Amino acid sequence: MITRFAPSPTGYLHWGHARAAFEAFNAARRESGQCLLRIEDIDHTRCRPHFTDAIYQDLTWLGFHWPKPVRLQSQHINAYKDILMPLKIQGLIYPCHKTRAEVAADNARRDLAHYVKDLNEPYPKHTAGAAWRLSIAACRDHLGEGFDNLNYIEQDKDGGLKTCTANPAQFGDVILARKDIGVSYHIAVTHDDYLQGITHVIRGEDLKAQTDIHVLLQKLLGWPVPIYHHHGLVMGADGKKLAKAHHDPSLKAARESGMTPEQIWASVLTP
Repeated sequence: MITRFAPSPTGYLHWGHARAAFEAFNAARRESGQCLLRIEDIDHTRCRPHFTDAIYQDLTWLGFHWPKPVRLQSQHINAYKDILMPLKIQGLIYPCHKTRAEVAADNARRDLAHYVKDLNEPYPKHTAGAAWRLSIAACRDHLGEGFDNLNYIEQDKDGGLKTCTANPAQFGDVILARKDIGVSYHIAVTHDDYLQGITHVIRGEDLKAQTDIHVLLQKLLGWPVPIYHHHGLVMGADGKKLAKAHHDPSLKAARESGMTPEQIWASVLTP
């Protein structure tokens, strides 16, 4: 087993991240496998080096160890951009200049939950400054019957395996390359899972929906599909999942206040 813990340094890790790290590192330990640490920092508008430093400090404090060097996605932007080329050549992605407001207006006009290009709308003549979207219609044509048989294995908390069918069409034409950074989470994460030989993707159930898009990309690019496991989340007093955007209690604050890792585990691992 090779799995990974892959946080984004857009803020300090909260207690929910401790649960996520435990699930990944502990699964690898049980199987005499390996858990890699990956820093998903492609978003230069939000990621900061001091948050990355805090990730290392938090995980060390919690007692985790990982192979070196750590893969920093920000150092491999060109590699992710190269992945787009075969998709462009096959006509599976297209440039889109629309703003979020224009996309929202288009969706409202066409009664769509997620954006899908109007087939009667011409492609823009210029691609500079455009986002690149994955065409669901083109993917369906390209894969034929295979589009409706995009399967992956989901592992439950007791180790049981179930075959699931991905339904990427429900998300419309997702963005694979943002206007500002030239790549996206979808491309970077699937590329790195392939490159690093990840056999098991262990992450929170809030990311389970993303699996449908990732399985489609793995099929299009000829990459193996890992086994997936999506674990439960740590919830706040308000019943909502913990989030950096909500300024929920951070691990940094906990360790600096004199708390022990055992106190964290007693809280986040309680059934």
